[in-house]
Amino acid sequence: MVNNETESADRPRLRGWLTMSVGLFLIVLGAVWTLQGLGFLKDSLMSDQVVWAGAGGGLAGVGLVLVVVGMRRRSAAKTVV
Repeated sequence: MVNNETESADRPRLRGWLTMSVGLFLIVLGAVWTLQGLGFLKDSLMSDQVVWAGAGGGLAGVGLVLVVVGMRRRSAAKTVV
């Protein structure tokens, strides 16, 4: 046991990690799409296309929500006895 924590058999140890990982991936992908749409990353079909800047911003926002949900799941799992 880490830090002398007792774990119940019905509670998983790694709660919320998948949600946070997917959220982090979406944030990075959204940032790349936004940079391409705004023209900062060249040599792509998506370069200088405002649609991709908006889609990237929206995708990064969804990723941020998923990271927050995953963090709340982790903190809720730690407080439940």
